[in-house]
Amino acid sequence: METRKNLPRTALARIYFIDREIASGKYPNNKTLAKEYEASTATIFRDIEYMRDFLNAPIEYSAKNRGYYYEEKSFRLPARFASAGDMLALGMAKSLISLYKNTPLYESAHRLLNDITAPLSPDEAASVKQAAWYEDRIVVPPVASAPVKADIWEIIVDAMKENRLISFEYKGIYDNDYKSRLVRPYQLLFDTGVWHLYAYSEERSAMRLFSLSRMQNIVLTNEHFTLPKDFDYCSKNDGSYFGIFIGEKKHYKIFFASWLAQEIQDRQWAIDQKIKTDKKGDGIIINFSSTQYDKVLSWVLSFGSSVRPIEPPELVNDWKKTIFSLYKKVKR
Repeated sequence: METRKNLPRTALARIYFIDREIASGKYPNNKTLAKEYEASTATIFRDIEYMRDFLNAPIEYSAKNRGYYYEEKSFRLPARFASAGDMLALGMAKSLISLYKNTPLYESAHRLLNDITAPLSPDEAASVKQAAWYEDRIVVPPVASAPVKADIWEIIVDAMKENRLISFEYKGIYDNDYKSRLVRPYQLLFDTGVWHLYAYSEERSAMRLFSLSRMQNIVLTNEHFTLPKDFDYCSKNDGSYFGIFIGEKKHYKIFFASWLAQEIQDRQWAIDQKIKTDKKGDGIIINFSSTQYDKVLSWVLSFGSSVRPIEPPELVNDWKKTIFSLYKKVKR
């Protein structure tokens, strides 16, 4: 089998994963590494050869332990073998993954990025410190988030990987108690600090969203399901970008005061959006389609008196009801 001469960028994380596993003293082999990383044994073999031939990694194979080890126990791959551009991108990624800090995903990703960017020598440390100017300059402010238990996350991931049904107890927003659920897990979705499971509910015979933070007593069943071709959540939202919500597609027409015009025009709220100046010239009107009714309503209300919904009628009515309800509370 021919050894690769150039390392593809997509292999960078995998190379550091192999480095960490070998350095751990667990004596991993091609088969265990391939299974853990979800790659082929042929790919792992080429990675090992690359590490030996081009990165001078002192990798040896122990027949007794049936796995790889470093002949020099203190050896670790230095960060310097990756390009400066790659290291900059990876360093910035450590800031971006802070959005997932309360989920098991964060620990794994943060550990891997630390392994990749960690220097070995004092000279490297000084170089990395100088190059890490962005750590205090590119920041992702924290958002209110819902923690996810590791066992719930792991079972859902295993269920999706093997297309197996899961059962759990769930407490909906308007429920007083937990209720049993049996679902086919399709996708994990992240929205404003909260992880959701997009799944087919056996009880409802329909697609549903479940917040991971409101699950308990989750069980991976032995029952398998066939993943449908149209399982992707994004194919159901008809190209609107207001977050996670399952609903009927509606057409929206909303007026925004002129001082908000630039902020609204700066973003793409939906694929089919059209924005025009109001006839009176005191604002703009945006037209678009969306299946995310509750999200659009919350979006409209967040702008206070500077916005006025025009279509559909139910949005106008719900907007008015909310305003009147707030007014009554103020008058008390």
